[in-house]
Amino acid sequence: MRKSLAAVCAAIVCASCSVSSAPVPVSTGEAAPATLAANETFAEGLPWEDDSEAKLAVQGFIATLEDPQIRAADGRVVFDASAYDFADGAAQDTMNPSLWRHLGLLNNHGLFEVVPGLWQVRGLDISVMSVIATENGYILVDPLTSTETSAAALSLVRKHVGDKPVVAVIYTHSHGDHFGGVKGVVSQADVDAGKVQIIAPDGFMEHAVSENLIAGPAMTRRANYQFGTRLTPGPKGQGGAGIGTGLPSGTFSLIAPTHSVKETGEKLVIDGIEIEFQVTPGTEAPAEMNFYLPHLKALCLAENANATMHNVLPPRGALVRDSKAWADYLTESIRLYGDRTDVMFVSHGWPRWGQAEVTTFMGLHRDAYKYLHDQSVRLMNKGYTAEEIAEVIALPQPLATKWYNRGYYGTMAHNSKAVYQRYLGWYDGNPANLNPWPPEAAGKRYVEAMGGAGKALRIARTAYTEGDYRWAAEVASHIVFADASNTDAREVLAQAFEQMGYQAEGSLWRNMYLTGAAEARAAPSASSVTTLSPDVISAISIEQVFDMLAVRVDPELAAGKSVSIAFDFPDVGETRLVTIRNSILVHEAGTGAGADATLRLPKMAFLGMIFAGQKPADLVAKGVLTMEGNPVAAATLLSVLDPAAPPEPFPIVSP
Repeated sequence: MRKSLAAVCAAIVCASCSVSSAPVPVSTGEAAPATLAANETFAEGLPWEDDSEAKLAVQGFIATLEDPQIRAADGRVVFDASAYDFADGAAQDTMNPSLWRHLGLLNNHGLFEVVPGLWQVRGLDISVMSVIATENGYILVDPLTSTETSAAALSLVRKHVGDKPVVAVIYTHSHGDHFGGVKGVVSQADVDAGKVQIIAPDGFMEHAVSENLIAGPAMTRRANYQFGTRLTPGPKGQGGAGIGTGLPSGTFSLIAPTHSVKETGEKLVIDGIEIEFQVTPGTEAPAEMNFYLPHLKALCLAENANATMHNVLPPRGALVRDSKAWADYLTESIRLYGDRTDVMFVSHGWPRWGQAEVTTFMGLHRDAYKYLHDQSVRLMNKGYTAEEIAEVIALPQPLATKWYNRGYYGTMAHNSKAVYQRYLGWYDGNPANLNPWPPEAAGKRYVEAMGGAGKALRIARTAYTEGDYRWAAEVASHIVFADASNTDAREVLAQAFEQMGYQAEGSLWRNMYLTGAAEARAAPSASSVTTLSPDVISAISIEQVFDMLAVRVDPELAAGKSVSIAFDFPDVGETRLVTIRNSILVHEAGTGAGADATLRLPKMAFLGMIFAGQKPADLVAKGVLTMEGNPVAAATLLSVLDPAAPPEPFPIVSP
């Protein structure tokens, strides 16, 4: 934010009058004494005697890729399965010992037999692709995130199991890491010809397209923190992704379902294989489903059960998930399938074998989400704020000692705040917090109250030296937001973030802290996490496009402008009346009568104009776009919109 001359002068005067103190120590990147002690104490409370998860993670291993690097057609590496081999060695001081153990298990990559007729490819993407043998081929479940990783996974299956065709694909839910690789394993032509079925839960397409659309730029930026995409994997770097090692950077695709599962109990027979479905909307994803294979007595719990506690609200951002419904659907799964299941497999992590093991796991995993919900609400109703609940809530010993309930992906602290937000929103009820100063204004006031930047910095350094990294980061952050050029404060902030990252059991917390440390020291690099591909763009509805455009209207550019345009899309038989007035965009289906102008063009040409920067004049010259009425109406509309994507990543740990 641009600072006034007075503010700059005040900062100079304040700096010259501040109390001097020792220089900020140069970071060695090592664990500080307080971190060493914290991790040692943390390790003492872990159930090291339980090695069951380690055994499950390797059971049924067949083979892995000869070359661990999966490449795009241009030779670029999109995923390196060997990047996390460091976790196979002894735990390092710069990573929480529990997280180190978990990351080592996730690093078991390759092809695994679950039971005869059912396989999984794990560790070649953040997600897992499951493979079901049919009479004439394979059903693939969740074809990973990118076409390159899914193709590599299928080649591994065909090499070691058999070269058979894919007859169907099942998307268990609407998140991109479970469908983005579909075109690496099947073609649109084969789907259109009826050779391949695509099965998904009802509402899949709407949610697959919409979740990252309206708030896409913000979610993408935050996802780079969540997954640590600018960090190098290592003992001092990116620590995996909790439910997998890392995200691939390959080609993202989408093929629309040919069949939507609408209700629990629905059965399909695909190439001789009967499948029974359980719909679980509003759990881990808005559109999600589990399914059961009677001939194998095998239950797929999608991403509703994992080798870690999941996120009720992912740090990247999303609508808050319903932890009560999540627990309730797991209860239903136990009732429907518990006494019929000999093996359970999921979309992240490893399977579980034996009816007793499966039902015990489902019950205890369900109990963790139920406890999270019920106790968060209980404390909320006793007057605790979200921050206070997060500080005290913890799973009881019978649940906390199960490795699969630990917070490698979602944490009790973060999730309890999400439960609070779902019911009560962001406001904690205290009027002092009703209208607080934003970070820059608050930072200046905090620094002044502490006696100036020098004294504030000394407080932050003292907190760091004493191992109070939370307070060190809070104070240093106020200094940085008061004066972004204060490099000493930025370094203290970075070092505090580092130590909190080294202590974090949650991989996402680690990634966010270490990304924050990197960006406190240097400007952020370009974002590298996105699910907005040509396939996704082509699937966006006309209504969704205009909803997205509405949140791109710049009120200053739109001030005083009033225009109405009828957009006619003859290829899809839809007309939409769009109005700009009072610096807002309103759209509705209709005839467009009385509009200032009418634009007639195919839907894909319109999408090209919005997402690819195609100019209306060029489309007119090609005869693709025809305009009637006011010739400047379209230009007026486009002139009031923000760019489709920010020119550079917006700052997070600085003003």
